[in-house]
This record gives sequence, C-alpha cells and structure tokens, in this order.
Amino acid sequence: MLNFTATNHPLTTPKSTIVLLLALLLLVPVTDALGQGAESVSRTDFNRWMKEISNWGRWGSDDERGTLNLITNERRLAATQLVREGTSVSMALELNTRLGPVNTNPFEHSLTVSTFSDHEVAGDVYRVQYHGFAHSHVDGLPHFAHNGQLYNGFPVSGLTSGGAERLGIHNAHEGIVTRGVLVDMPRHKGVDYLEPGTAITISDLESWEQATGLRIGSGDVLLIRTGRWDAVRQLGQWNFVERAAGSHASVAKWLKTRDVAVIGSDGVSDVMPSGIDGLANPLHELVIVGLGMPILDNLDLDAVAQAAHERQRWEFLFVGAPLRVRGGTGSPLNPIAIF
Repeated sequence: MLNFTATNHPLTTPKSTIVLLLALLLLVPVTDALGQGAESVSRTDFNRWMKEISNWGRWGSDDERGTLNLITNERRLAATQLVREGTSVSMALELNTRLGPVNTNPFEHSLTVSTFSDHEVAGDVYRVQYHGFAHSHVDGLPHFAHNGQLYNGFPVSGLTSGGAERLGIHNAHEGIVTRGVLVDMPRHKGVDYLEPGTAITISDLESWEQATGLRIGSGDVLLIRTGRWDAVRQLGQWNFVERAAGSHASVAKWLKTRDVAVIGSDGVSDVMPSGIDGLANPLHELVIVGLGMPILDNLDLDAVAQAAHERQRWEFLFVGAPLRVRGGTGSPLNPIAIF
C-alpha cells in the first residue's frame, strides 16, 4: 500500500497531490483489483531458463521417466513413516458430466445391463478427454513440446494418432509413492483464496517453509493450494482460462534446485496470464519439457488442507497410480494423501 503524508511536504495542494499520484502510478507495475499479477518476463529469459534447468541426459539419453527417477526406494520408505493414523483423503474432483464454460469436454458415462437366465450383470462405458481445466489428471511428459522437441530431446514427430512413441504415461506404471507436501497458500496469507491472476513466487514458497518449519526437497510431490474452489463458491464461475492464480514461471528454477519430483495444484499450476507474451503456460513448458516433471492439474485440495490444518501436519504419504496406457500423454488420477 502507498501512503502519502502532507505534513512538512511541499506538495500539499490537491492539484499537486494528484500530479504526484499520477507520477507514482506510472512507476508501479500494473495490477488490478483481482490480485498481484505475474511479473513480465521476456522470451529471452524464458529460453535461457529452459537451458539452465534442463535435465536432459541427467539419467541417460534414453531416459523416459524424468524426475520420477528422484523417487527412490529410500524416499518411498521414508514417506511411509509419515503414516501415523491410517486416515486417507482423496485429492480428486468427482468426474464432471455437465457441460460448462470450464468443462468443455464433460465426462461421459453410460451403464449397460446384460440379462442372463438367472441373473443380470451391469457394466459401464466411460469416455473422457481429461486434459484441460475441469478434470483431475496427471500431465505426462509427451503433453508439451518446445521448439519441436519433447523432454530429453525426443522429437515431436514421435507423437502419432496411435500414441507417443517415447515418454508415454505407461512409464509411470509403478505409481507415484513418496512424500507429499501441501502448501496451503491462502491459509498462509490469511485469506479464503488467492484472487484470480495472483502469481505465486519463490519468495512465497520460502516464506511458507519458514512459517511451517518444513523444507521441500528431493523426490517430493509439491501440492500448492490456491483456494480455487472457494473462489468459485464465492465469486461464481469466471473465465478461468484468462485469469487463474498459480505459480510464476520462475518457480521452475527453484523446483530444479530442490529436485522436486512432481508438482500439482487445484488449478493448472501456471498463473494466467503468465506475464510472457505468446506463452499461455510457460511453467508447464519449463517443467514438463525442461525438467521432465509430471504435473497434476485440477485437484481438489480443500479436504486435505482441512485434514492437514487439524493435525498441523503438512506432509503425508502421497499415492497416485496413473492408468497404464502405452503412449498416453497423461491419465485421469485420484491421488490419495495418507496421514
């Protein structure tokens, strides 16, 4: 907040005060009433970050698992020690069958019944186009490319109608089992939700660490709650594609330094607008292509946030198992937190 005091100041008349205010406004980065927007970043900076954070070749030239390699047996075993009660909490939305501004590809479900001589058998047919802004899912490594290349330098030409020749989600068939860390950013900032368009920065994440005494580290699943669903309940549905709270693209550098394995959010992790001209989802591009890191989108983190708050424990055993689809670009997901 800018405070102006007229005492012993030469600019004390209403006219001069207006001039001062206008001059200062020209120096202040433009934001709006919806919150602190993303700091503008040049494409040159973005391209430099892509090179600086690159994990290409780190686990070999043929690697298709990326940062899932950071989830070692030791990390899994250590994470199991976080289970004290056995309480499990789902972090997925119920699959949405209603067409809407955000849910442009509703989940389709039809039930079939087959009748035999002495019994009936019921079955289902599911259809889902899960990428987007409505369904809880994991983005696999073929989901984004940069300048014609996927993670680890695999060519985008390997993406065919039959599936991805390399990096498919089937490479995560052993599941994602490790320490989950929930950063409840609205609770940390003392608000119900982050205003749409608010950018989460490295300093925000480190401030949360200082407040909780936890340090996000190697092999972790980092889950960042923005309060999206509280915002929907209080504000109504808005154009989420244009304005969404999320992490600034520069957070990718910090994720590399900390060796985080997976990042997720109740949004799509990227702040929108991104602050980089021509790039709607620069964090997705940096994280998936540069780091080889899966992203969890559109989670429901409200219940796990309440469970964590009640226990004052922001870490837990994270378990998620993508569908074993060879060549898939991702998968619907029902991730579980176990306390």
